[in-house]
Amino acid sequence: MRIQTPEALREEDELDVSLRPQRLSEFVGQHSLKEQLQVAIEAARRRGDALDHLLLAGPPGLGKTSLAQIVASELDVTFVQTAGPALERKGDVAAFLTALEPRSVFFVDEIHRLNRALEETFYPAMEDRRLPITVGQGAGARVVTLDLPPFTLVGATTRSGLLTTPLRDRFGIQARLETYGVEDLATIVRRSARILGVELEDAGARAIAARSRATPRVANRLLKRVRDFAEVRGRGVVDARAADDALALLEVDELGLDRLDREILEAICAKFGGGPVGLSTLAVAVGEEADTIEDVYEPYLLQCGFLQRTPRGRIATPAAYRHLGLDAPRLL
Repeated sequence: MRIQTPEALREEDELDVSLRPQRLSEFVGQHSLKEQLQVAIEAARRRGDALDHLLLAGPPGLGKTSLAQIVASELDVTFVQTAGPALERKGDVAAFLTALEPRSVFFVDEIHRLNRALEETFYPAMEDRRLPITVGQGAGARVVTLDLPPFTLVGATTRSGLLTTPLRDRFGIQARLETYGVEDLATIVRRSARILGVELEDAGARAIAARSRATPRVANRLLKRVRDFAEVRGRGVVDARAADDALALLEVDELGLDRLDREILEAICAKFGGGPVGLSTLAVAVGEEADTIEDVYEPYLLQCGFLQRTPRGRIATPAAYRHLGLDAPRLL
C-alpha cells in the first residue's frame, strides 16, 4: 500500500517510531550483539569518552536504526540522523560534522550508497577528529583543518559487500544482525500490542509471528492490519482465528509469502519449467522491477529454500513446487 497523503504518512511514521524500543533491555533478540554493546557502552560511559564507531549490517527491518537510537539513549547523548544518498557534497558532510555536540551519535543509514568521493572526507574525521576543508579555488586555494568534537559514527547497511575496505576497517565495532525466530517475533508482537492498546492472545501473536518473514518490521506491520480486521469484522480481540482470517484477506500465506512471492514462484515453475530463468525475464513475466525482485522478494524465497541462484538464472526447488501444490518435473 502506498500512502499518498503527507498527513497520513506522518501519522504512520509517528506510530512506527512509538513502537521502537528505547533501551537495550527493551530490545528483543540479537542477544550476542546486545551483550557486546552493553560492555562497549558501559566502558565508554565510565571513561566519559565517545563510543567507538559502529557498523550495523543486515537485511532491512531487523532494527539497525532502533539500535543506533538506543546507543544514543544509553549514552545520554544527541542523536543526529541522515542517509548516504542524502550526502551529495563535501559541504553536506562538513555541515553535519561541525555541528555535532561532544560524544554525539551520528547515524548514516544506507552508508554503502555514500558517494565514493565523500568517503575520504570521513577518514580523517573518524580517525583523527579533524576535517580538512579546501578554501578558495585555483592557485589561491588553501586547506583549512577544523577540529571536531569526539563523536560516534554509526553506519547501517543492507549491502555490506559494497562498502570499501578502507571505510569498513575504520569502524571499531562491526556487527551483523540476524533474522528472528518465531518466539522472539511473538515477543515483539506482544510488546507492540501493549503499546497500541490491542487485546492480543498468545495464539494470535504466534500466528502473526510465523508469517512475518523473520523480520520485526513486517511483524509490526501485520499486527496493525490484523488489529484493523479484528476491530471491523471481529470482536476486537486478535486471536488465532482473527489473525488467520486477516492474513488470508491480505493474501499472506502460512510462511509469510504474499501474492507477488507466489507469482514469482509460479512464473518460474509453470511458465519456465522450473528454470533457469534470467532476472530481467522474470521481472517482465511478473510485471515488477528487477531490482525490487532481487532486493525485496528474492532474499526471503532463497531463505525458505524455494529458489536457487545459478550462473544461468533462477531455478525453482522441489520445495517450491510442494508449496504451490504442483508436481515437480522429474529432472528436479
